[in-house]
Amino acid sequence: MLGNSKAYGPATFATSREEWTPNDPDDRSYTCSNVHVRARAPVLARPPEALLANGTVGSVTDLVRAETPVVMGVLNVTPDSFSDGGRYADLDAAVAHGVRLRADGADLVDVGGESTRPGADRVDAETETARVLPVVRELTAAGIPVSIDTSRARVAEAVLAAGAAVVNDVSGGLADPDMARVVRDAGCPWVLMHWRGHSREMRDLAHYTDVVADVRAELGARVDAALAAGVAADRIIVDPGLGFAKTAAHNWELSARLPELVDLGFPVLFGASRKSYLGRLLTDPTGAPRPTAGREAATIATSVLAVAAGAWGVRVHDVRDTADALAVWRATGRPRLATAGAGATGGGDR
Repeated sequence: MLGNSKAYGPATFATSREEWTPNDPDDRSYTCSNVHVRARAPVLARPPEALLANGTVGSVTDLVRAETPVVMGVLNVTPDSFSDGGRYADLDAAVAHGVRLRADGADLVDVGGESTRPGADRVDAETETARVLPVVRELTAAGIPVSIDTSRARVAEAVLAAGAAVVNDVSGGLADPDMARVVRDAGCPWVLMHWRGHSREMRDLAHYTDVVADVRAELGARVDAALAAGVAADRIIVDPGLGFAKTAAHNWELSARLPELVDLGFPVLFGASRKSYLGRLLTDPTGAPRPTAGREAATIATSVLAVAAGAWGVRVHDVRDTADALAVWRATGRPRLATAGAGATGGGDR
């Protein structure tokens, strides 16, 4: 078990093995297709254990050292995310989708309240918190481990207090200097993504001498800053930030040379799901990029290849098919890839 889990709050952990009282006033039900979850306010004395999606019982922080690939399911509660904007803006729809992601095999449900796609407008912290906090409360009360996709310390602090287990920070701590304090005090895992600026700036910042060497160095600097701020090394996860201040050629190069980032010595989260560089690879006869809904096979392929190259986890919209593909990878002996060369054209998003 990784350190302590004092700050996560028992609401983070699964309630599937508890007995339910039929007249409990806090009892609630959610139905999503054939999945039915009954959730209630957490019992605060319950030990910090979770039934992980792969069937392992342990704390959510065990995911940082998980030997099996971790699957993070995307739940955007925004009106303008590039792939699913507006679909889960309603609380009931968002909670039902989070339940579905968990049932499909997500180890974590990653809740985000601000789109970070290229060109997206920013929202204020109050709006972002209002979007994510009710969803996180309901999902954690239902025993579903949650990560919060935010670059704001105020949002992270509020959502961690509500039961979230992980902070997934697209800015790697650069957007809000107070994030390191929040994460340090919570003792939670922190995903540090490679980042060079906000959505409206990133297209102008995609200039590298050697994208893999540069991303590795810049991620290393973010790790050093986190450690200097008192964040424990065993709480740090890194993410190359595909599509963030990167062209498609950069994304493919990072994918092909992923072992060089794995060699940093920290778990690597890989997020290629439905991104535009995949759409630009899969053009139709007229040269038009493949729409987001048609990028799942490419997402699965890139995700499995990333895991075979040493990635700790993948962040995806389509959890079930990704989990199935990773089950095949495990059944065939967990084959590993050697470092290879790169190639191709296009852009990216979140």
